[in-house]
Amino acid sequence: MAKQRIVVTGANGQLGVDLVKHLEELGHEVHGLGRAELDVTSERQVQHTLRELKPDVVIHSGAYTKVDQAEAEPDQAYMVNGYGTANIASAAHSIGAKLVYVSTDYVFNGQGFRPYDEFSPIDPVNVYGKSKWMGERFIETLHARHYIVRTSWVYGAHGANFVKTMLKLGAERGSVSVVNDQVGCPTFTKDLAACIGQLIETERYGTYHVSNSGSCSWHEFAEAIFRHAGLQVELTAVTSDQFVRPAKRPSYSVFDHMSLRLGGFPAMRHWEEALKQFLTELNDGSETNEDRPAIGRIG
Repeated sequence: MAKQRIVVTGANGQLGVDLVKHLEELGHEVHGLGRAELDVTSERQVQHTLRELKPDVVIHSGAYTKVDQAEAEPDQAYMVNGYGTANIASAAHSIGAKLVYVSTDYVFNGQGFRPYDEFSPIDPVNVYGKSKWMGERFIETLHARHYIVRTSWVYGAHGANFVKTMLKLGAERGSVSVVNDQVGCPTFTKDLAACIGQLIETERYGTYHVSNSGSCSWHEFAEAIFRHAGLQVELTAVTSDQFVRPAKRPSYSVFDHMSLRLGGFPAMRHWEEALKQFLTELNDGSETNEDRPAIGRIG
């Protein structure tokens, strides 16, 4: 494997941290850039930074990710996820770097009943999904050597996510209500980072669905979290109508990993196997994180 110089945007996010760590472990020269180091909405700054660093690969994991807040401030979501991505794509193209763009299952409307492959019709139902789809379109238009990596239900050791929220609420309250009519694919950041690391070693450009395999509802996900964490929690199933939020969510956004399969890449492991590893690492302290939830039996 040839050593590459890689720039990772959004390097302080839960995926970005694991991307930088994984790629460094593979022997690459990695430059992780957070918001303080790179304002993606500044075309001038993006061009200058990438020309100075001269990376072989740019992984654009930085994004506006406040799904509900995006409904109230669409300009900000489109500026970061749309035009910010265009700036990254244009600059990466100008220096001849490969480009990875991390996108989302929210580009689909969720009205289907079969897993979405990479060629399924796009129809986002909220501002966040529309802004990420705008970013995809800019990538396809401005940069030929790209990998669009759609992922979903991401969790990891760094930052806030559903798994940590469930552990915290379960330990504090002993009872939790979770929607059971939204189905998707959980994704462990370490597995997502590893897959991206494999993609950039190839010339197999295009769109990829990358999540852990299998699917579940949020309620089933929470049930597995509590079971494997050894927490006794009263878990109540509710419908999305009972838990109204500003942004509509797709009710079904399960992935078919067609591009990975046809490209000869290894199959992603099952989401429950990945979850067990994550919980074990949290419990034994192998993942250092200042807001690491406590895991143990309550009641």
